[in-house]
Amino acid sequence: MVKKAGLNIDPAIVRAAKVFDASGLTLEALGLRMGFPESTARRAAWQLLNKIADPKLSTVRRLAKALEIDIKQLL
Repeated sequence: MVKKAGLNIDPAIVRAAKVFDASGLTLEALGLRMGFPESTARRAAWQLLNKIADPKLSTVRRLAKALEIDIKQLL
C-alpha cells in the first residue's frame, strides 16, 4: 500500500493513475469508458484514482480496459 493524503492506496491504483496521467484522457472520458453515467463519470473516476484504498478486482479490470492496457500492467 502507498500512503496518499492519509489513506493507504492500492499499488494498482497508483500505477493506473500514472497511466491515466500519460493517456491524455479526461476524468470524464475515463469514467465514461468505465461505464459510469455521464452525470457522475468525472467524480467517479476522480474518486477511484484518489480515494479508493482497496478496489474490487472487477473495478481494476474495468479501469485497465478503459485505459486500454492489460490488467497485468496494474497488478
